Amino acid sequence: MSRRLVTALAAAGALALAGAAAAQDVLIRNATVHTAGTRGTLREADVLVRGGRIAAIGANLSAGAEVPVVDAQGRPLTPTLFGGITAIGLEEVSGERSTVDATQTLGGNATQMTVRPEFDVTLAYNPESVLVPVARVEGIGFTLLGAGSGPGGSIVGGQGGVVRLDGSLDPVGPRALFVKLGSDASGLTGQSRAAQWMILDQLVDEARGRIPADSPHALLTPAGRAALARYLGGGGRVVVEVHRASDILQLLRWSRRHGVRVAVAGGSEAWKVAPSLAAARVPVFVDPLANLPADFDRIGASLETAARLRAAGVAVAFAQGNDPSHNARKMRQLAGNAVANGLPWEDGLAGLTRVPAETLGVAGELGTIEVGKRADLVLWSGDPLEVSSIAEQVWFDGRAIPMRSRQTELRDRYLRADGALPRAYPAAAQ
Repeated sequence: MSRRLVTALAAAGALALAGAAAAQDVLIRNATVHTAGTRGTLREADVLVRGGRIAAIGANLSAGAEVPVVDAQGRPLTPTLFGGITAIGLEEVSGERSTVDATQTLGGNATQMTVRPEFDVTLAYNPESVLVPVARVEGIGFTLLGAGSGPGGSIVGGQGGVVRLDGSLDPVGPRALFVKLGSDASGLTGQSRAAQWMILDQLVDEARGRIPADSPHALLTPAGRAALARYLGGGGRVVVEVHRASDILQLLRWSRRHGVRVAVAGGSEAWKVAPSLAAARVPVFVDPLANLPADFDRIGASLETAARLRAAGVAVAFAQGNDPSHNARKMRQLAGNAVANGLPWEDGLAGLTRVPAETLGVAGELGTIEVGKRADLVLWSGDPLEVSSIAEQVWFDGRAIPMRSRQTELRDRYLRADGALPRAYPAAAQ
């Protein structure tokens, strides 16, 4: 990486970090405002931002002469988008283990696994990761940091949380607990998915004090008991990666028995049990590109999963199954594919904004364009669910961010016309 590129990225990172606490005023005029909320889409509308918060939405709004004005010329304005369940800021190069902090491998043994729900990946979050500007120049404003277990771990991966990609260090909203079930996790439970329910029931018994902490069969540390207890009886959200329809039904029974608020991630066969999910008010993070039977848990995978779930009354959000951290920009493509296969357009946008915000407990701040909420906004060149559209400007707390990333810097460097030296050299060296 050249010194010039490093300097440019460092400057962009410094601006982002400084701006995380520097809310601003701005008036965006004449936009097609997709609020993603109860007001729906507003044509030729203005959005006034004061102190980083949305102060007014309407026609012909006025502001002081000192407030910057942006003429949207009718283009779409949306909330910043959800990046899915990722490790943005927790990994740089997925194949280089020293740069990956999203999974724990704490070394269980042949007779007893290691279960550490107190593991919290947000403590390793790096807001200066190069993946942050790569995602946010594409309109991605917040993501859920996921946690998982490596060899010697358990089906309980640990805790994560929502982070805004504005350069701030701390997560927003409550933590979420991550659990993995089905055939993909059977290697962590003696090669049987039946054992997964046995283990989960034991963990609940430990957290509720029905198994002594000093029992030779105990799986949790004291900190683990306290952490898990916070998710019982209607506490925090438990995000469960599971695909097979019968496993999802077992999950609904287990969550009802123990008072656990679950959300399904993956859910390739969730459409088969959509009425049960709707009745239990369980949201599903769908990958609309998962339409092939990758294994026996996904035989019923379909391009119409999102549409079928929503038609049954299930809240639908989106998450990728394939390298989500480096491909967060593809979230719009996921939503667009769901819309192309029967999901209403408004629900496609909601699955990238309002639904994940509501599911993860941050709807008071993010996910819709409403008075009082953070002014995290994106102005698009066209339909945000169309891959040919681009994010022309992104704002966090009303502050326009530099629309630059490592990828745009490399693009500009290598597209430069040849001069005295090959185009890879900086212009100053020509």
